[in-house]
Amino acid sequence: MSASVKRRDLRAAVLLGVPVLLCALAIVVPLVLTLIISFWERQMIGMRPGFSMASYALFFEGARFSVLQRSFWVAISSTLLMLVCAYLVAYLITFRLPPSRTRIFLFLLSVPFLVNYVIRTFSWAYLLGRTGPVNQFLQRTGLTSQPIDWLLFSDFAVYLGLVAAYMPFMVYPIWLSLSAIDRRLIEASWMLGQPPLGTFLRVVLPLSLPGVFAAAIFGFVGAFGEVAVSQILGGVGYQLMGNAITSSLDVLNYPMAAAMSTVVVGCMLLLLLLWLRFFDLRLFLGKMLGR
Repeated sequence: MSASVKRRDLRAAVLLGVPVLLCALAIVVPLVLTLIISFWERQMIGMRPGFSMASYALFFEGARFSVLQRSFWVAISSTLLMLVCAYLVAYLITFRLPPSRTRIFLFLLSVPFLVNYVIRTFSWAYLLGRTGPVNQFLQRTGLTSQPIDWLLFSDFAVYLGLVAAYMPFMVYPIWLSLSAIDRRLIEASWMLGQPPLGTFLRVVLPLSLPGVFAAAIFGFVGAFGEVAVSQILGGVGYQLMGNAITSSLDVLNYPMAAAMSTVVVGCMLLLLLLWLRFFDLRLFLGKMLGR
């Protein structure tokens, strides 16, 4: 190997290694610090270094564990709802829209993210309020004689906010998997006499599972650690794990907040490991890499 080739490889390694190292430090160091602090002991206005499982014991034995269970249920059920909506949208984009319109539609899905996330959530609170446009429309059309209270500060409002916040993210990985499917496989299924539903269940759906699972991770992670949607659309008493962690920080209980954060991160890492275990990452990234 010539000296010029070695220098070129060294420059490439430096150019790639430095950003990767910085990103790794920015991610790993806070996680390690959070794990360490979760074993410290709380004092009146601070914390004391040590090794104590008190925060974990209090978390799993106290009322906060019910918040964890509720967060699991909300995250799983909302993720399933978002998957159905995202898969339908991605399927229509892939197989029903011409390629010239696909890029436009995908761009339109990203337009809401030009507005701040919290502002969008407050906009939903205004739309669903007792004097908001939705209730006014229902009363003017005679569908109801008085404002509907369950439109806001309810499970309905929280689920609607979660779908609006994270469902567009989930369309992209599913679309990547669907668009990477070889159309000849679908045509072969038709030629072998499979009806459209059979072709979808036996060909399209199995081949799109890597994107489906990636989308599920996006939706579950967002819903599981949600703060703004549950507080703004669910009301003060509606708590998910993100709100419980914030509440612990407000009272300076840093070890408890770190312990809850560690549990949440552990659940998310488990999902990621399952995805890497059962799906080939190259099947998901092949479309983006042009392979």
